[in-house]
Amino acid sequence: MNIKAGIISGFVATIVLSLLMVAKAKMGLMPELNAIKMLAGMMNTPLIMGWVAHFMIGTIIWGILFALLVDKLPGGIMSSAIIFSIIAWIMMMIGPMPMAGAGLFGMQLGIGMMAAVATLVLHLIWGIVLGLVYKEVS
Repeated sequence: MNIKAGIISGFVATIVLSLLMVAKAKMGLMPELNAIKMLAGMMNTPLIMGWVAHFMIGTIIWGILFALLVDKLPGGIMSSAIIFSIIAWIMMMIGPMPMAGAGLFGMQLGIGMMAAVATLVLHLIWGIVLGLVYKEVS
């Protein structure tokens, strides 16, 4: 178990995820799907606090959890990271997403399954980066 590697990996993966989220927004794709705005709204705080929460969750919570679970998940680091990213996605779809008023799997955003599919792809990318960085720093 390497907590430091988990935190570093979570941070780098969250940076990559954040850049993809900003790019998505700049292209005008699915403006209804804005995780940062949802987080800030749930906390009733300014948008910057949504970003802070996003980085704390991705870096500290998920980074440490990955370090704790990487050896317990099946396969090597990369398959563990992908499985872990799917678990994180499911947790987001059944926890924060409904709490933010978007419904289970974002179905109340009015864009059908696109919210679920887009967030799954983003989480898979996050997981791949998480695994690659963890392999390098652990």
